[in-house]
Amino acid sequence: MKSILKKISLLAITVLTAATLNASNIIMGNNQNASKVNNQKVTRNSELRGVWVASVSNIDWPSKKGLSVEQQKREFLTILDNVKKWNMNAVFVQIKPTADAFYPSKYSPWSEYLTGTQGINPGYDPLKFMVEEAHKRGIEFHAWFNPYRLSTSGSRDRLSKDNIGRKKPEWTVAYGGQLYLNPGIPEVNDYVVNSIVEVVKNYDVDGVHMDDYFYPYKVKNQEYPDSAQYQKYGSKFASVGDWRRDNVNKLVEKLHTSIKKENKNVEFGISPFGVWRNASTDPSRGSATKAGVQNYDDLYADILLWMNKGWIDYVAPQIYWNQGHKSAEYNTLVKWWSKYAGQTQTDLYIGQAAYKVNDWQNAKELINQVNFNRNYPEVKGSIFFSYKSLLTNPKNATNSLAQGPYSNNGNQEF
Repeated sequence: MKSILKKISLLAITVLTAATLNASNIIMGNNQNASKVNNQKVTRNSELRGVWVASVSNIDWPSKKGLSVEQQKREFLTILDNVKKWNMNAVFVQIKPTADAFYPSKYSPWSEYLTGTQGINPGYDPLKFMVEEAHKRGIEFHAWFNPYRLSTSGSRDRLSKDNIGRKKPEWTVAYGGQLYLNPGIPEVNDYVVNSIVEVVKNYDVDGVHMDDYFYPYKVKNQEYPDSAQYQKYGSKFASVGDWRRDNVNKLVEKLHTSIKKENKNVEFGISPFGVWRNASTDPSRGSATKAGVQNYDDLYADILLWMNKGWIDYVAPQIYWNQGHKSAEYNTLVKWWSKYAGQTQTDLYIGQAAYKVNDWQNAKELINQVNFNRNYPEVKGSIFFSYKSLLTNPKNATNSLAQGPYSNNGNQEF
């Protein structure tokens, strides 16, 4: 997959129109009180039918910075009502896009994508509101975190004084025009874990979710600047790649342990780039693909290890290519992931590219993909990127999903 900025550039930006709602139906959340935590595990009545709701750069929600509390709430209720109308049953909402938060936190400042300025209290607790309203509609709420990204601009200028990137500048690294926390510093992973467990402790979320952001996608002719940390912490490793993978492995393992210790019923899952390794790189385990990026070698994400160790409850590879694609064919990758998920206790969901429907020649591509998934019992459902793309109903794909494969109600009981 690509970075979120690449996703943005490929999206046809549309205006999110909120349905007219009676203001008395908009519940005003108290930003001091978290949602009551329910220790019951969700028992899904059907396959997972999820939608990513991205907040970075205001892709999906809120539609723009600085909306009033009532406007933000109306927009989100419209999202939930549409998800329910489409017979989908889960939202994966980005609540920590750039080391900031959509909830009151002792680790992160308020997100700039709410008010326009990082660190400004929006006047309510968005996460509490979202979780409660999702559950009222029988929709699962999965909290989506970006563990390392600090800024999409590569600068600290827009970070509030209480952002970890300002408080601990020695933990940061600039690369590819963006600013990140450095995974090679052990204290960074401790911070990331604590900031995520805070949400598990205080909110009734159904899952903790991360996507393909670990080490950043490589930039041509630019070395990732972590040689000092490698010299300090990585001397026992045969290569810098092995050391980087170990850094990410430690994060994933510690997150799993910490989340389950706090609430064993909260799912922990990751949605990686769609190719683990090409067969040309790893003849014994790689997929029959010719992808330009590989999780193991380029993002230092050893997904198969995490699955085999039981560190993640589900994996949702972003198979963002069409059936018949020359380099990364959809059916080939579904088969590959099904094979390896079937050897573990890890559930498999498929990340699907609703944003690419208009570019695909076959108007029924997305429907065909969902139907193909159902040939494999290892595939437990799908997650679509992203809400705004589904909202536009590209080539009638959203309606076709709701009237076809998703014609039965997929909602849960809470």
